Amino acid sequence: MLTPREIAAEAARVLDAKQARDIKVLHTADVTVLADYFIICTATSSTHVKTLTDEVDRALSELGEPPLRREGYRGGDWILLDFGCVIVHIFQAEMREFYNLEHIWSDAEEVPLSSL
Repeated sequence: MLTPREIAAEAARVLDAKQARDIKVLHTADVTVLADYFIICTATSSTHVKTLTDEVDRALSELGEPPLRREGYRGGDWILLDFGCVIVHIFQAEMREFYNLEHIWSDAEEVPLSSL
């Protein structure tokens, strides 16, 4: 069983390897009970959103951490993968700007990708 930080690190690694843009990892444990980490990134198209989603799902499932749920897959503008302690948000740019989760969760500590 992976720790929340290990799940976040693996998800961020996969997103980075598959060319996700502007990846943000927020340590949210001190500001919400929803999850320990939120990961937010941008994809270049609906196909890229789905590819990133599938790759994160595959990588973490292979490590014994399948998502508890997946929301938004049909639309392809914003997909949420819920791993319980880690929530991954994969957006197209317009949707990311509209929802501005970084602002909503601005009290959370941003974790540099290099420290994961």
